[in-house]
Amino acid sequence: MYIIAGLGNPTRTYEGTRHNIGFEVIDRLADRFRIDVSIQKNKALCGKGYIEGQKVILAKPQTYMNLSGDSVRELAAYYKVEPEDIIIVFDDISLEPGQIRVRAKGSAGGHNGVKNIIARLGTQEFPRVKVGVGEKPKGWDLADYVLSRFSSDDRKIMDEAVDTAADAVVMMITDSVDAAMNHYNSKKK
Repeated sequence: MYIIAGLGNPTRTYEGTRHNIGFEVIDRLADRFRIDVSIQKNKALCGKGYIEGQKVILAKPQTYMNLSGDSVRELAAYYKVEPEDIIIVFDDISLEPGQIRVRAKGSAGGHNGVKNIIARLGTQEFPRVKVGVGEKPKGWDLADYVLSRFSSDDRKIMDEAVDTAADAVVMMITDSVDAAMNHYNSKKK
């Protein structure tokens, strides 16, 4: 079994923001594989189902970004899933809008949601899919930037990126993290 957690902030206020791209990827997977992600469990909206024959839990932590680890840890403990079978999907400001990066493990890279997951799981050894949302413009506050919405041009790019990130998650589950890294990390936007 895999837990696939997309990071974001709950409530309609944050829908469509850069920080909520992880939620969008979960929604895309849910639509694609007909998994209802509406059960409130372990501080997340969850859905149980199958992706290409693999049992999965799709999760959108409802703890707000900086406490995402509380939900992920509870889900991991409840379903008895090891960190290497937990895939985290989140926004990355160091990547161009729409660029995808798959990693088997690593540091938080300044992302507070990932930092909290590392602290709560006690390891950096979990796979992740980073979705580029672009670098913050000069003079902008980082929080204001990640909580802002995309321009109409970037929104088109991001819709495609959400599809690509969902494809990467599927490859991570059906083939391997290494296969997904080889395939998606070599693609340039």
